[in-house]
Amino acid sequence: MSNENLESKRWLIAGAAIIMQLCLGTVYAWSVFKLPLMKAHGWSDFEVSSTMMILMAVIGVSAAFGGTLVDKKGPRFVASIGGILFGSGVLLAGFADQVGNLFLLYLGFGIIGGLGNGFGYVTPIATLIRWFPDKRGLITGLAVMGFGAGAFFMGKIAPGMVNDMGVAQTFYIWGLIFLVVVTGCAQFYKNPPKGWLPAGWTPPTTTVSAADSFTFEEAVRRPQWWMLWGMLFLNVSAGLGLISQLSPLAQDVVRKATPGISPAELAVAGGTILAIASIFNGLGRLFWASLSDKIGRKMVFMVMFASQAALYIFLPQISNVMLFTVIACYLLACYGGGFATMPPFTADSFGPGYIGKVYGMMLTAWACAGVVGPFVFAKIPGIALYVAAGLLIAGFVIALVYTRPAHKAKA
Repeated sequence: MSNENLESKRWLIAGAAIIMQLCLGTVYAWSVFKLPLMKAHGWSDFEVSSTMMILMAVIGVSAAFGGTLVDKKGPRFVASIGGILFGSGVLLAGFADQVGNLFLLYLGFGIIGGLGNGFGYVTPIATLIRWFPDKRGLITGLAVMGFGAGAFFMGKIAPGMVNDMGVAQTFYIWGLIFLVVVTGCAQFYKNPPKGWLPAGWTPPTTTVSAADSFTFEEAVRRPQWWMLWGMLFLNVSAGLGLISQLSPLAQDVVRKATPGISPAELAVAGGTILAIASIFNGLGRLFWASLSDKIGRKMVFMVMFASQAALYIFLPQISNVMLFTVIACYLLACYGGGFATMPPFTADSFGPGYIGKVYGMMLTAWACAGVVGPFVFAKIPGIALYVAAGLLIAGFVIALVYTRPAHKAKA
């Protein structure tokens, strides 16, 4: 295939990746389903929030395993399995609501859906890093922008669907959509020919080439791999904790600002704020990852950690709906930016040759954060925002002292 055809093919794969990630990212709108499920079945806040904890933990673990499979079986195979599992998991979640079974909700949305989501999430990242060595920050930002923005559609559409037809029917409809669209997008995925580079592009000396890439076993023995793992864990813990409670937190602010508002209107207001913030979860991924191509991955993480810590400390004092929304938008932009900037950060440090497993295993940080963040916000809501600020300060320190590992041949 000519270089011109390969150039077109890589952008076609990028388009399929964005659509797939939009579908997968709808899980971030979970908080719009919380109150309806609690009211319908008498389940506690913690019981319903545990669905999100299970989901995020399983996504992280399955993304790690999926990254290994991408290196061995290829991206189309792994992404296809992801689409089938994710759509099936959402369908089972609808049945769980219909019969009022909490365990089935955990199994469907949390475990089966999480497995499919993790497989689907890691595949386009590992694939596009190989297709776009010249635009790593930009392309990973575009790919995972879809994941961050997916909750916008769910946050805007789902509250009305739930009010009109209930949670179960809403899950049934979306589950079928995911089954068809995610599995369909997977059919476009393919790795580039071995040794292929974009025409006229020469790899910079500041990154590790494909030929000199670290295997996972070599990378994990470097402290830098664990430092990147820690930075991802800390950023995601704070962000997921906020996301897991964003709709209820927003409703509290709206309730104080608008006395007498009806429960239905309050739910829509909370969903709207979540939807708006979710746009910035997506846009932040593109913005921060693209900026990292210019000012460096390390600097981006330092700025994000420091600014977020300050805003988490300030957030409990906010009673103005507009200001709360603006801050939520920025915090989710930084949360998403961490996800988008870490893949090129990892590829720059350890090379693209084994990126499926090297970065995939790093997503175990996501799994751990998926439990820690929502657990903190559900169990100690009074001080959760301050705990999140402390985590982010720790992340800033790690980013400050980080240096790229020595070439493996010289280590």
